[in-house]
Amino acid sequence: MRTVDFTAMKDGTAEDYLFLKPLEDEHVRGTPARVLRELALQAQESLPGYKITRLEHALQAATRAKRDGADIDWVVAALLHDIGDGLAPQNHDQFGAEILRPFLREEVVWTVGHHGSFQMYYYAHHYGWNRYEREKYRDSIYFQSCADFCERWDQSSFDPTYKSQSLEVFVPMVEEVFARAAHAPDVIQKGIVKGLPPLAAPGKA
Repeated sequence: MRTVDFTAMKDGTAEDYLFLKPLEDEHVRGTPARVLRELALQAQESLPGYKITRLEHALQAATRAKRDGADIDWVVAALLHDIGDGLAPQNHDQFGAEILRPFLREEVVWTVGHHGSFQMYYYAHHYGWNRYEREKYRDSIYFQSCADFCERWDQSSFDPTYKSQSLEVFVPMVEEVFARAAHAPDVIQKGIVKGLPPLAAPGKA
């Protein structure tokens, strides 16, 4: 296979970089497949002790979001919010947010990037930690969106009896999101709060 001539980037020529550009473009187009492959690994490489795998947790969260009538940004975020569990367990929320940042609106990315602190509300006191860690973000316009995300779709998605949809159902949504123009203003929608969809009336879920 042909390669560039340089061994240090500063020595590359215009010809070298014009040769690399379509290869890099093809690599970018492969991003959703790589992300989904990492997510699928969570079926085997999972945190022990829970009743379900991390993949099933992701599918439950995404299925709940989808059944609630959430838009594609929220559904994909619910599916991928813990994508960093395997590679960045100490800052998995920020890891996931950085993967999604170019392709989802700011409100949703902020939620993914902070859900770790918000999730502490449900368990931190059992370790003697501060369950109100999320309060440091109270002044954010996205605070309630993140609190609702955790309450409705994240903390509740550890149920082995819940009938989630398969990963294949969500593949087209992931591909659609990652096909967007990266960092486009109409995608990012900076400073816009849409929130989660309202809960269905009892008996209509």
